[in-house]
Amino acid sequence: MPSLRSITFIAALSGFLALAAISSTAQTAGTNRTPVLVELFTSEGCSSCPPADVLLSKLEHLQPVNGAEIIILGEHVDYWDKDGWRDRFSSPDYTQRQNEYATKLHVSSGSYTPQMIVDGTDQFVGNDAQHALKSITTAAQTPKVSLTVINVTVDGHRVSAEVSASPSTFKGDLYAALVDPVDTTDVKKGENGGKHLEHASVVRTMQRIGSLKDLAAGSRKFSLNAPADAVPGSMRIVVFAQRSDMGPIVGAASTPVTP
Repeated sequence: MPSLRSITFIAALSGFLALAAISSTAQTAGTNRTPVLVELFTSEGCSSCPPADVLLSKLEHLQPVNGAEIIILGEHVDYWDKDGWRDRFSSPDYTQRQNEYATKLHVSSGSYTPQMIVDGTDQFVGNDAQHALKSITTAAQTPKVSLTVINVTVDGHRVSAEVSASPSTFKGDLYAALVDPVDTTDVKKGENGGKHLEHASVVRTMQRIGSLKDLAAGSRKFSLNAPADAVPGSMRIVVFAQRSDMGPIVGAASTPVTP
């Protein structure tokens, strides 16, 4: 499953310039915004991926799209691990999720990196900033269920919380993920050998925790186990609702484990 390298330097640069221009009107935290989930399938073994990781981080920190609360997930796939460098954040679970998206979204080339997917409906090369901004702008116009994550507690490496939802007619599965807000790696081998890589919102564990139907009677408790090398208190929880069979994202929320 090869990396796509068709984005030229000029195209990538113009995309970042567009992002910088829009960021001058970045929203304040109090703005009423619609959550938009941006997933990046990436790998430390992929030489085209570092610019996409940078873009993902900028989308979260700049919040450049009016009316959108951009919530990001960095999902490291494992099919690059055989090419000289094993990505310590990779998991076959994220590879499977990406493959399911490839089928659902009719990606003729199959899975590739870097791949960005906005709200489960639009996929494109993950370092294409202009496409990302356009896609997020469109996604922010779509009504969503309001999710809230409360009562977060930590017991060793076990993180527990509750999720509730506003009354709605939306249907979908509920997923929860524990993410490292920032991670860094000095890559020794492979396509990125000798480089210092920075990652944003690295997914360390993700699981289905129920469905929106379960929230009709009230909040739902759930627990996630952080990996042994993680620091649970510094992580974030991302909860999202997705229509069955890898359908559209219909709601999302994010909160720090430690306020």
